[in-house]
Amino acid sequence: MVFKRLLGAMGAGGPSVDTVLDGGAVAPGGILSGQVHLQGGSADVEIEHIGLELIARVEAEYEDGESEGAVVFERFTVGGGFRLAEQERHSVPFSVSLPWETPVSELYGQPLGIVLGVRTELAVAGARDKGDLDPLAVRPLPVQEAVLEALGQLGFGFKSADLEHGHIGGTGQQLPFYQEIELTPAPQYAHVVNEIELTFLATPAGMEIVLEADKRGGLFESGQDALTRFTVSHHDVGARDWNSEVDGWIRQLVEHRASYGSHATYGHADPYAAGSGYGHHSAHGSGHASDHESGHGSGHEGHRSGPGLGTAVAAGAAGLAVGVVGGLVAAEVVDEVGDFFEGDDDEGGEED
Repeated sequence: MVFKRLLGAMGAGGPSVDTVLDGGAVAPGGILSGQVHLQGGSADVEIEHIGLELIARVEAEYEDGESEGAVVFERFTVGGGFRLAEQERHSVPFSVSLPWETPVSELYGQPLGIVLGVRTELAVAGARDKGDLDPLAVRPLPVQEAVLEALGQLGFGFKSADLEHGHIGGTGQQLPFYQEIELTPAPQYAHVVNEIELTFLATPAGMEIVLEADKRGGLFESGQDALTRFTVSHHDVGARDWNSEVDGWIRQLVEHRASYGSHATYGHADPYAAGSGYGHHSAHGSGHASDHESGHGSGHEGHRSGPGLGTAVAAGAAGLAVGVVGGLVAAEVVDEVGDFFEGDDDEGGEED
C-alpha cells in the first residue's frame, strides 16, 4: 500500500492518503467501488471531508489551433466528520455511480488513448488538499460494443479516439465534452468518405448514436461533413441484426446530401432533446441532420463478414500502446495520468 503524503495546505506532518479502486473496468452508469485508506500524521486531525473527482483529458479546438486540459466531470463526497489520530490507519469504503456519458477508455482490455482519472480530495481544518490520483478504466456498454463490433465486421477500422470540449446541439448531452471515435472507411465507402466519427451519448433508457462523415469532394466541389443521429434501447442488444442496422445508418449518412443553411436541426420527435441546431458542428460548411427511429435501415443484405471492431481496436490500440498516441500501456497509465493532471488541481472549480 503506497500512501501519498498531503504536503500542500496541510503541512509536512499532515495525513497520508491512498485510494484503491476495486479491480476491473467499469461500464458507463455502473458502480465504481473501492476504499480510501488514510494514515495519520504527526498530530491528531479532524477529517472534515473526503471527496472523489472524476477527471478527463479533454481537447478544445479554436480557430487558430487546439489545446488540452483536465476537466472535472463529476464529484462525490464519500466520507468525513471524524477524528484521525496521530499515525492511526483508517479506511473508508465507497460505492458511487459513474455518469452514463462517461467515455469508454478500453475495448476488450485494449486502451483507446482516453485518459481518465479518479482524484481524492481531503479537507482537514478548513484546508483542502487534492492528493491521490488513480487511473480509471471504462469498458463499453453492451449496445456500444454491439455497434462497434458491427462496424468492424462491415470493414471499418479503428483510427483514434479523443474527448472534445463542447456540446452537440439537439441532443441530451449532459457532460461538458463528448467522445469521438474516428474510424477509417470500409472499402465499399472509401470512395465517398475520408473517415467516420462516432459518438455515444448514453442514458439510463438507451443510447443516442451520432455519426459524422467527412465526405470526399468531387472534381469541382470541396468535401462536406454529413451528420446524423439514431437512438436505440439498451434492451435492443440481442434483438437486432446489428450488421444490417449499422450499415443502414452508414448508407443514410453518406447517401443523403447535406442540408445547407443555419436553420438545420435534428428534426422531429427528439426523445432526448436539449436544444437545437448543430452546437459544435455549426462551424462546418454544411451538415445533414435528421432524427431516425431506431428500427430504421435494417433491410440491407450481403454485408462483408469479418472480424469485429474489437479485433480492429486490438490491432489499432496495440499501436497506441507502443507510443503512437502516448504509450498508454498498463504499466504507464499511472505515470501518464499523474503527469498529465499534475498542476491542474484547480481545474473545474472548487465545490463549496
